[in-house]
Amino acid sequence: MNILILGSGGREHALAWAALQNPKCDKLIVAPGNAGIAQIADCADLDVENGGAVVSFAEQNSIDFVIVGPEAPLAAGVADRLRDAGLLVFGPSAAAAKLEASKSFTKEICAAANAPTAAYGHFTDAASAKAYVAAQGAPIVVKADGLAAGKGVIIAETVPEAEAAIDDMFGGAFGGAGAEVVIEEFMQGEEASFFVLCDGTDVLPIGTAQDHKRVGEGDTGPNTGGMGAYSPAPVLTDAIAQQALDEIIKPTMAEMARRGTPYQGVLYAGLMIENGQPRLVEYNVRFGDPECQALMMRLGAQAFDMMHACADGRLAETRVNWADDHAMTVVLAANGYPGAYRKGTAITGLDGMTEDSFQMMFHAGTTRKDGQFIATGGRVLNATARGATLQEARDRAYALADSVDWPDGFYRRDIGWRAL
Repeated sequence: MNILILGSGGREHALAWAALQNPKCDKLIVAPGNAGIAQIADCADLDVENGGAVVSFAEQNSIDFVIVGPEAPLAAGVADRLRDAGLLVFGPSAAAAKLEASKSFTKEICAAANAPTAAYGHFTDAASAKAYVAAQGAPIVVKADGLAAGKGVIIAETVPEAEAAIDDMFGGAFGGAGAEVVIEEFMQGEEASFFVLCDGTDVLPIGTAQDHKRVGEGDTGPNTGGMGAYSPAPVLTDAIAQQALDEIIKPTMAEMARRGTPYQGVLYAGLMIENGQPRLVEYNVRFGDPECQALMMRLGAQAFDMMHACADGRLAETRVNWADDHAMTVVLAANGYPGAYRKGTAITGLDGMTEDSFQMMFHAGTTRKDGQFIATGGRVLNATARGATLQEARDRAYALADSVDWPDGFYRRDIGWRAL
């Protein structure tokens, strides 16, 4: 099969790596890709949010299957354009992608499905939002309603912090994503990620993970897109996962189908677990990044078969063959991230690195210039490894990270501390 993956981050590098493990993959193109992806697949300069351009490219290159990595093309309706053209695609329609593109929409769906989640208010002006915060008190969570690249969530410890976050959002700090704001009850507990595939009818759980969103060790400092992750998540026991399926995910899928917008693709449920009870934090309509990197290391070649079955409506006959193993990914980020950071710095130590089914350096923000790897983003590399135990996976991942020479980068030394 000829496969096209849309995206340029560590998630897409991991998806590409998993697809290449599968003998069904004859040709792989990633658009636009990055310097690490270019070492294993063809990369194409393509506007992945332009549905017409993606359809034309897929037809010109005899593509059999398209995997959409990031959320922005999904919200822009790229999967719809591909389906309309008769192409097989992994990823939800724009209508179904509203589960991530609009937090207020997700709250509305949860209410209709009776799925447990945080109490909330939805606002289109700062004065009403501040009045709600004054009435509720703090801590409280302020969220940009739209897509903000994983950064539009502020956990405010005090009322003034919440008011400042409201002013920032309505003031344009997150662009159009903050034109509307959702304010939520602060949920106590431990957060974990639950990944399922949905084909519009059936639901298949494919793994759990926990990520570290804060930039500093001990989970301190501002939120980021994610500084590391590991799979499986010990807090998400089989019993809790089943409860989340029965009370949150399946009712959501049924409500989406009832509305005429059945969901097809991966659904990533962020769950808060307290006293053995899961509540929904948020939905994402794509694989988490960096959770995907740990999941793909564990799933390997079968990941492609599952995504293909999902797109083809064959999930009912699909099974996951889990090894009794663990995986961890450690994010290497540019100094200063998630604030201001410098682009264009050189990275050495990547050439000749040992990479196999137990350890991979997935690239997120790199390019190649004059024979050197150059950092082009905030989160730049993902040192990923698996092992029989989480400690073994951790040791391998950190050995991989330590072998990189990048004075302008940093990484947390405590990924997985809660589980270990």
